[in-house]
Amino acid sequence: MSNSSTSTFGQLPAVTIRAGDGAEATVTLYGGHLVSWRTADGQQRLFCSRDSALDGSRAIRGGVPVIFPQFGARGNGMRHGFARVSAWQAGEHGEDNGAAFAEFTLRHTDLPEAIAAAWPHAFTLRLRVAVRAQALELSLTVHNTGDQAFPFSAALHTYYKIAQLSAARIDGLQHVRYSDDTPHDALQAEESLQFADKLDRIYYQLPGPLTLHAGASILQMAQQGFTDAVVWNPGAQDAAALSDLADDEYPHFICIEPALIQPDLLAAGAQWTGRQQLEFI
Repeated sequence: MSNSSTSTFGQLPAVTIRAGDGAEATVTLYGGHLVSWRTADGQQRLFCSRDSALDGSRAIRGGVPVIFPQFGARGNGMRHGFARVSAWQAGEHGEDNGAAFAEFTLRHTDLPEAIAAAWPHAFTLRLRVAVRAQALELSLTVHNTGDQAFPFSAALHTYYKIAQLSAARIDGLQHVRYSDDTPHDALQAEESLQFADKLDRIYYQLPGPLTLHAGASILQMAQQGFTDAVVWNPGAQDAAALSDLADDEYPHFICIEPALIQPDLLAAGAQWTGRQQLEFI
């Protein structure tokens, strides 16, 4: 039987969602942040750094940070936006077709005064997390509740736990346009992407689902609404400069992020939804 219960993650209040088959997920209210996903076989599928602050003092390093309303430094606000460092509210939870789910919301009225003043738009974010068996589904809805249109970007900055970076590959990125945040874009025809060290690329207009091969694990990834994908690992040198990531941790995760990179203009009263379906096969 599915259930949802309050819990903690580090010092952070959280909600743990459990499906009847044993799959479970934990989401902290700080950031609406999915920090743990265990499939029904008990395996942890997400990476969280052992050096990450879990007290609400800074963004969590790992799991699935919610990126909104800007991606990276592509805007005038805080890097990757304020959603991942804001206090969300727990909402509806229950069971749907064998999956356990819970919803979380963030409204403009929940923001600290300084952040609200810097991004003065009325909105509601709704994150829905559902788990069952070997699968996870994430849905992020942006609702413009004000009377003026606003531009936004969004992403789910997912850190997948893997045994060894050098043994991982991603299929499905072929024939897509990418940018690694340098001035040039290029047309890339990759049947599969493998990793040697640092990698930071944006793949625009994905042609279809992706597949992550990591050791014995094969993860299928599909997305809607999110038009793009970001693939990132800091590599040894950049990892050493991150105070919330231990030097030996970078080979054990890869970020593959469904994203809407180029800002979308959301009309007053309108909604946008990005979804991602993940399943180990």
